[in-house]
Amino acid sequence: MTEVIIKNERGAKAMGKPVGTYITLEAGRMAWKDESYHEEVAKELAVHVRRLLQETAGEENHGMKAQEVLVVGLGNHYVTPDSLGPRVLGNLQVTRHLERNGRDENFPIISGIVPGVMAQTGMETAEILRGIIKETKPKAVIAIDALAARSVKRLGTTIQLTDTGIHPGSGVGNHRHGLTKDSLGIPVLAIGVPTVVGAAAIVQDTVYAMIKVLEENPGTKEIGKFVEDMGTEEQYAFIREILEPEFGSFYVTPPDIDETIKMLSFTISEGIHKALFHSEG
Repeated sequence: MTEVIIKNERGAKAMGKPVGTYITLEAGRMAWKDESYHEEVAKELAVHVRRLLQETAGEENHGMKAQEVLVVGLGNHYVTPDSLGPRVLGNLQVTRHLERNGRDENFPIISGIVPGVMAQTGMETAEILRGIIKETKPKAVIAIDALAARSVKRLGTTIQLTDTGIHPGSGVGNHRHGLTKDSLGIPVLAIGVPTVVGAAAIVQDTVYAMIKVLEENPGTKEIGKFVEDMGTEEQYAFIREILEPEFGSFYVTPPDIDETIKMLSFTISEGIHKALFHSEG
């Protein structure tokens, strides 16, 4: 688990990300059919989801009492690498429709929505959610989305969690209105898993491997050092400048993505269940 906290605008400018908390859970065996392993991942995810909800909801909702949460499954159910959000919602236990009489005061009120993509609805996701939030008045949003990886090694092996919200489609160049506290009026937690990787990232991984080989050979050591000294972001930008005019933007996904998405959707939904149905003591 890696946690990065950006505390002020100076940090935000240096990191290129908004002020907030960024958590990455690295679990290299999430593609395996190992229920006990996925159970451990779900438990760890639950701990951090619960903590961020408590921190963003404020002291009045500390301990998850009467927590009202809208869970949003972003993506396209008909495109496997982009179907993580809708599949998580398919596994989610919603409770808002249940009778309130006789329920424990800690019983969470969970609602869910799969807003689809703009090509299907003609509407921005933020527009749809603002209407739902106005009517149902949840205290927080949890948005789940598939991400574009910056390294092949991260495909299906990391879960990323943040309290800064999300910008649907930004990883593959489809810039839409962000789902954030500023745009929706309530805290937004985002859970994402990289399911595709861009051509530039694949080439960058290849370049990195090539640098290591060049540096090990005395005759090519200086060439390797020159490329390495460019820096990760500079390398990535340089590669994109070369590739995209020739080949355009394209993304690659693993051949076993169907099974990976299926297992991850259960793991993430179970993590959300554990976070919301947890009772102190």
